[in-house]
Amino acid sequence: MALVGTCVAAAAQWQWIDKDGRKVFSDRAPPVDVLDKNIVKRPQGRASSTPAAEAAAAGVEAAPASPVPASTAAPAKGVGVDKELEAKKKQATDAEIAKRKAEEERVTKAKVENCARAKQAKTTYDSGVRISRSNAAGEKEILDDAARAEELKRIQSVIAADCK
Repeated sequence: MALVGTCVAAAAQWQWIDKDGRKVFSDRAPPVDVLDKNIVKRPQGRASSTPAAEAAAAGVEAAPASPVPASTAAPAKGVGVDKELEAKKKQATDAEIAKRKAEEERVTKAKVENCARAKQAKTTYDSGVRISRSNAAGEKEILDDAARAEELKRIQSVIAADCK
């Protein structure tokens, strides 16, 4: 007897494909938003496919169909959560913008300092005075004309890059 009852219960199954493309099995009718073509299997002896028709068959008065789509009907209960989420997203976006602006200001300040130093160095190299610097061993060496020209070229590229 138990086996027969289980078989009858299994036969009274609905099968449909939901909006995500997954197959759903249930002993209740699919929601209203499921299209008739997406209903794979109905319980035997059931010709109706809408919950309203099934409710009428069961003797329960179904709610009248709303002429306004659900998306434009009254707002959902979770609207406050959406406002909080939007506020957090806006705050995160504002923080990101402020972070970028601070980084741009830091880079601009560094470029201004580099420009000033490069111009000062160019003035020094253009003056013709002897210039010495320490080599890798820590010894002082005086720049010859080739090294001086190379350093002037490097300084000029720094000026071109940072003094805009």
